[in-house]
Amino acid sequence: MKDIMIDCKNLFYAYADDGETVSTYAVNDVSLEVRRGEFVAILGRNGSGKSTISKQFNGLFTPSSGKVYVDGFDTSLEGNVWDIRKSCGMIFQNPDNQIVATIVEEDVAFGPENLGIQPEEIRTRVDEALKKVDMFEFRKHAPHLLSGGQKQRVAIAGILAMKPKCIVFDEATAMLDPSGRKEVMDTIEDLRKSGITIILITHYMEEAAKADRIIVMDSGSIVLEGTPREVFSKVEEMKALGLDVPQICELAYELQKEGIDVRSDILSIDEMVDALCQLK
Repeated sequence: MKDIMIDCKNLFYAYADDGETVSTYAVNDVSLEVRRGEFVAILGRNGSGKSTISKQFNGLFTPSSGKVYVDGFDTSLEGNVWDIRKSCGMIFQNPDNQIVATIVEEDVAFGPENLGIQPEEIRTRVDEALKKVDMFEFRKHAPHLLSGGQKQRVAIAGILAMKPKCIVFDEATAMLDPSGRKEVMDTIEDLRKSGITIILITHYMEEAAKADRIIVMDSGSIVLEGTPREVFSKVEEMKALGLDVPQICELAYELQKEGIDVRSDILSIDEMVDALCQLK
């Protein structure tokens, strides 16, 4: 379908022991679709399969069985790798691992240069990408002198310069302080408004609450799926999976346990204030 950016069909992926014997499936019979322009968060405890499946979307891993289509391209076909990576960029935990140049604008230009883009077009793309992540004034700076959040925004600019339709953020805020996490999440919100498909792998529930849809994984399978309101209202199920919920959802849950009649799908402080003000 034209409006589907990523389509997984009965996806299995196994890491092999000693290169031969399959131990367990890291991704176990997963089928899912991500629509163009959608913002999807994938949650799960360590070892749940969330990062493994995210690497399928960029062609870093290919299925042991089943199929993954990215922008219509079959990831199992080697000849599709460049098209897949042009369509779907990836941002990892440590921005230092993605920065390859000694000057910010040269780093952002690296991807388009490897795609064979003309120099004039590269110049335009680099400037546009740096402006989009609010790092244009740092274009002549050395990346190693930037903060963690700024480095991650430079990494995002490097992906944007390749004109992707989708970006996967694989725990991209995990190594950042609260200020850096806010910078990156603000950038993600701006990208979402521009129509880019966003897939966010995260341990931070407040980040996931901003998504259109949440997918929760455990033992390689999808165990919960729905809007943030639907997923985070299932506090006991989330805790049984070893996951937290946003603090405001936890508060609603605790108030309900004390017999106070508030909704279970509250997601913001303002909603909680309204709910408490309506109590008689």
